[in-house]
Amino acid sequence: MEIEAFYDPRTSTLSYVVYDPDTADAVIIDPVLDYDNASSRIWTESVERVIDFVEARKLAPRMILETHAHADHLSGARMLKQKYPQAVTAIGRKITEVQAIFRDVFALPEDFPVDGRQFDRLLDDEETVSAGSLRFKVLFTPGHTPACASYLFGDAVFTGDALFMPDMGTGRCDFPAGSAMDLYKSVTNRLYTLPDETRVFVGHDYQPGGREPAWVATVGEQKRANIQLKADTPMEDFIKFRTERDKTLSAPKLLFQSVQVNIDAGRIPRPDENNRRFLKIPINVFRPEEGGSLSLEDA
Repeated sequence: MEIEAFYDPRTSTLSYVVYDPDTADAVIIDPVLDYDNASSRIWTESVERVIDFVEARKLAPRMILETHAHADHLSGARMLKQKYPQAVTAIGRKITEVQAIFRDVFALPEDFPVDGRQFDRLLDDEETVSAGSLRFKVLFTPGHTPACASYLFGDAVFTGDALFMPDMGTGRCDFPAGSAMDLYKSVTNRLYTLPDETRVFVGHDYQPGGREPAWVATVGEQKRANIQLKADTPMEDFIKFRTERDKTLSAPKLLFQSVQVNIDAGRIPRPDENNRRFLKIPINVFRPEEGGSLSLEDA
């Protein structure tokens, strides 16, 4: 098994191709569809980088995995599915909870499915999955979102936003139905119980201190040096830290654009009557009781 990482500097996202060089079977994890917020322009440079790699090595993608419904980038899964229709799109089964939450947030049509059918396959906790000659185990690791899953391929685990590099810490937990307690348990009871030599491949790297991008550390390194959650960090301390820190963070800049695409398995909205596609952006109205002097309710 070999692993190729793709770093997107616009969103600090890591995507991966896991592949067997002997059989050419491959799994693609957390692909990115490029999006510019100011112009609302979508393009496919990041997806094409993955495709170029796959084609150069004559790989056969068997699955396209999502670790969760990302709130910071649009998923490139649908574009890859068009290129490789035999590849199975898959995500943890609890994506249905996120779909139900955000169908209401975006006032999506009542017939918008919230049973996960947009994906080819919903994965169960502790399930062992075969993708050609590749095999991996599904580990539900909720906390950042209720539907987060990590994927264990041999000595390599892909954690999405549960764990970042040791000098970055963990993912935030203020996503709807997110939970600092759940994340603590996911990391300490699941990820930190893996062998210390297990390699942790992270979902983002924000290059603290301006260092070069990095995306892999061992479980042992995480347990010893993760600045937010070491093996001996008390649960109460982590929950207090994570909760207070999350209150200071701005919402991800592509939160609304990303989530409404990603709960639909990477599909961009269908054309409207004027043959244009639109994303919905909810407006959070500021009211006097929240500290303002004017009401925008009827503006």
